[in-house]
Amino acid sequence: MTSFTHASGTDRVAEVAACLDCEFIVNVQGDEPLIEPSTIDAAIEPLIADSRLQISTTSEPVVTAEDVFNPSVVKVVTDARGVALYFSRSPIPYVRPAAGLTLEESLAANPGLLSNYRKHSGLYAYRAGFLQRFARMQPSLLERLEALEQLRALENGVDIRVVEVEHRSIGVDTRQDYERVKRLIEETPS
Repeated sequence: MTSFTHASGTDRVAEVAACLDCEFIVNVQGDEPLIEPSTIDAAIEPLIADSRLQISTTSEPVVTAEDVFNPSVVKVVTDARGVALYFSRSPIPYVRPAAGLTLEESLAANPGLLSNYRKHSGLYAYRAGFLQRFARMQPSLLERLEALEQLRALENGVDIRVVEVEHRSIGVDTRQDYERVKRLIEETPS
């Protein structure tokens, strides 16, 4: 067991990783039981390719308007290089609604607008040394407001490379999510 004083899962992973002799650490969030191995591979590839990069992750398509508004579904926006600009539990980017409509009504009227949204997958890949430095950083204001530890890195000027993947993971954040994942596991042939 790790210390009960950690502010985030990443801090817990850093405690364990301090005892390991490795170059990379992959933190798969515990609420992502169905994450595809190819998604993990995609997350670590940028660290292998670019020795200056310290942290990477993945994003996947948002396919329902419900996910755009669900605070348990973390959205991410990136620059043209695939570097994270921001992560949020709110709808980002804010797609300006059609005249006289709410954003929800605009998404219902034009489902193609969903292609503007990306869901952050529940994993991070780190260089081992950076993970230890990251764990020593104080939790940041935006991290505390959104309850998203990756904002600590962004607020400290650390680039996070976000690789787009097509496989959709299912985060288990509610009883309904748990029942859905349980059903999927039970339906999968052994």
